[in-house]
Amino acid sequence: MQVELSDRPAGISACGKGQVVALAGRRVDPPGSEVRRFPAENYERVRGEIRQVLRRLGAVELVSAAACGADIMALEAADELELRRRVVLPSAPEIFRATSVIDRAGDWGARYDRIIAAVKAAGGLVVIRDARAGDYFQTNYDILDEAARAAAGAGLPLAVIVVWNGFSRGDDDVTAHFLAEARQRALPVTEILTVDQALDLAN
Repeated sequence: MQVELSDRPAGISACGKGQVVALAGRRVDPPGSEVRRFPAENYERVRGEIRQVLRRLGAVELVSAAACGADIMALEAADELELRRRVVLPSAPEIFRATSVIDRAGDWGARYDRIIAAVKAAGGLVVIRDARAGDYFQTNYDILDEAARAAAGAGLPLAVIVVWNGFSRGDDDVTAHFLAEARQRALPVTEILTVDQALDLAN
C-alpha cells in the first residue's frame, strides 16, 4: 500500500470529521518461519504506515486486540497520536499475553504490559469472555461491535484497518475473517501490506 503523507492533525479526517477505527492484523512471524506473513524487516515500514493511516482517517479512537505485531504497533501509534484506545481481549490479560504475545521473539511482552496498564487505567480494557474460551473469531465480532458502539455513542463514522499480507491461509485465518466481516457490514476498509508485494504475495 502506498500511503500519502499528510500534515492533517490526528482527529480530523478528509471530510473534517473524526472517526472511530477498528483494527486487526497479522502477528509477527515466528523465527525461522518458511512462510512470510509479517517478517521482521518490515516492522518499521508497517508501523509508520499504520500511523499515517490513522492520521489520514482522522482517528479519534482505536479499537483492537493487543497481540504481538499489528495490534501492538497500532496501539503504540495511537498513544503517540493521543487517541483514545480500547483493547478487546477474548481472555484474561495474563492468558492472552501467554498465548498471543510472548510466544514470539522480541520485546512484545513488555510493550503489551505497558499498553494494558495504561488502557486499563483509562477504563478502556474490555475482556469479553471467560479466560478459557480464546475464541478469536468471536473476538473479531466483539472488536467490530465495540467499535460500532463507540462510534454511535460519539456520533462518528466507523472505519476499519486490516494489516496483513494480502491473502488468506484458509478457513482458520482470523485476519481474513475480520476483513470479510468488515466488508459484510459495509464498512470502509484500508488494507496495509505486511510484505513486499512483488516478493512475498506468492508465499
